[in-house]
Amino acid sequence: MHSDKQKKLDLRYLRMAKIWAENSYCQRRQVGALVVKDKMIISDGYNGTPSGFENVCEDDSNVTKPYVLHAEANAITKLARSSNNSDGSTLYVTSSPCIECAKLIIQAGIKRVVYGEQYRLTDGIELLKRAHIEVIYLNPDEHEHQ
Repeated sequence: MHSDKQKKLDLRYLRMAKIWAENSYCQRRQVGALVVKDKMIISDGYNGTPSGFENVCEDDSNVTKPYVLHAEANAITKLARSSNNSDGSTLYVTSSPCIECAKLIIQAGIKRVVYGEQYRLTDGIELLKRAHIEVIYLNPDEHEHQ
């Protein structure tokens, strides 16, 4: 399906997305995303609060605040403020996209999604497949030195 060279590249970008996730101030879960086109990173994102808000993702009950942005949403909206275009690009994300992010991915013209961790809800992945976006699950921990 995809070459060994492509798989190594995919794993490398996923590991980079995992490192990028460390920028997140969220306590419960840190997620990172990279948008890559023609072997160049054209955008990045991690989950967190909107610009200008305090960097606290959870309320006193440890529930994620409703206005926290997902990593994919941050990476895609960052593209809107740049001169880059995500048509035909690949999104690397540490966790499988939710249905809201899947809608943004489809509308952004992203053609491949590579993710490193399964999430309990699969409706986002199902929507991406329905939109004929190539979806690849690759766990970097299972491919330690590639």
